[in-house]
Amino acid sequence: MFTPVQKFVVYGWNFVFNHKVSPLRNIPDVAIRHYVLQALGLMWAAAFAVATGSYTFMAFSLVGHTVLIAAAAITVTTWTVATAKPELFLLGSAQRKQNSAEGQHNNTDHHSD
Repeated sequence: MFTPVQKFVVYGWNFVFNHKVSPLRNIPDVAIRHYVLQALGLMWAAAFAVATGSYTFMAFSLVGHTVLIAAAAITVTTWTVATAKPELFLLGSAQRKQNSAEGQHNNTDHHSD
């Protein structure tokens, strides 16, 4: 039913945008996962806008290519960290607050107001 090209497009789309398939699936907090995906999306939109704008002037083509390569590097780094150390994305989130609350609960010298 699907041609190899169609399968490739569907696989690529799911790999990037499906939170159950993407390397971002390793981030346990869905809200943080969504935020990271939105940040990457914004970065790619800006990268393509800069690249498209710079393509109109050959001298600035280097800037456009540099931005696209940097965007790709940031995406790969984000996916790698999400796979290897997803807990890094939880810094400052609800889990940090929960750990802090557990620490206060276990500490008998600390008084809560």
